Amino acid sequence: MRFTKRPFAAAALVGATALIAAGCASDEDPGDEPTDGATAESTEDAMEGEGGLPDELILGLVPSDEVDQLVTDGDALAELLSAELGVEVTTFIPDSYSAVVVALQTDQADIGFLGPIAMVQAVDEAGAVPVLQSVRYGSSSYVTQYFTNDPDTFCLDEVTTEADDEGVNYSYCNGATGYEGPQGEDALALVDPSSSIAFVDESSASGYYYPATQLESILGIDPLVDLTGSFFAGGHPQSVQAVYDGDAVVGTSFNDARSELAAEFPDVGEKVVVFAYSTNIPNDGVVLSSDLSEDAQQQITDALVALAGTDEGLAALDAVYNIEGLEPADVEALDEARQVAANFGEG
Repeated sequence: MRFTKRPFAAAALVGATALIAAGCASDEDPGDEPTDGATAESTEDAMEGEGGLPDELILGLVPSDEVDQLVTDGDALAELLSAELGVEVTTFIPDSYSAVVVALQTDQADIGFLGPIAMVQAVDEAGAVPVLQSVRYGSSSYVTQYFTNDPDTFCLDEVTTEADDEGVNYSYCNGATGYEGPQGEDALALVDPSSSIAFVDESSASGYYYPATQLESILGIDPLVDLTGSFFAGGHPQSVQAVYDGDAVVGTSFNDARSELAAEFPDVGEKVVVFAYSTNIPNDGVVLSSDLSEDAQQQITDALVALAGTDEGLAALDAVYNIEGLEPADVEALDEARQVAANFGEG
């Protein structure tokens, strides 16, 4: 089934473009021209460093954490990458996933850390090159988790609670433990399309595309039309908090985004109960602008892999997106994500 894209998607794209334009505005007089006999060609050459790398690379990060902390962690990662490559690396952190894709499309970003759907969009719409896939818990795939503050409705068996290594308790039911899906689909049949459901972002794989597709199959509805109480929380921790605060009865996120709030809300793992999983989804990964030379793309890829092989680099990747390793991009898995994304096309 091909869903009709919500009207606000186009507005989000326009907003993203405006955001990038504002964020990248320059105080330089557009009328300035090279002096001392410099030509446009020599100016272009001066913008490239050793090995065809630009003098500056822009690293685009999607907002899947508290923005202030992501800025701090992203800058730390950019600094390490800059030292590895020998050129300046700066971060670009907009307020939506689509803005990173637009940044790649409009030459305002060179590197993008994106979820699988956004990776596909970057490839198809911006000509980006997928180079790496994140590894967590020894796997390059993960699942959507559905969670609720109403376990009496959605838990068809007993709620179980497990403590992590830091002693924080997390509650589950319907077999939704571990990292393999689908699980708890019988409980998804109990979702009321008119109830409040917190999705993550309209470009999020685990936070929207995959769960919306799964709900379409189970409930026999068009989620873009019939989930009248749904809203986008803006990030995975924000979706968890919406359910924690009672602003939504059901939410979606990657597994297990509850840990992102555990320090601030120690009871989040018990109050917000995971009750179902989607099918497995390819992990997020790294795409590069096709405007970079092949040599530059290889240098950046090698530099990121090298960082993942050091304690300091791995700590920075973990701080940004809980990344435990990097491996070559899984093109076949991304093709599957592309098929899911195709359900959400225009028209």
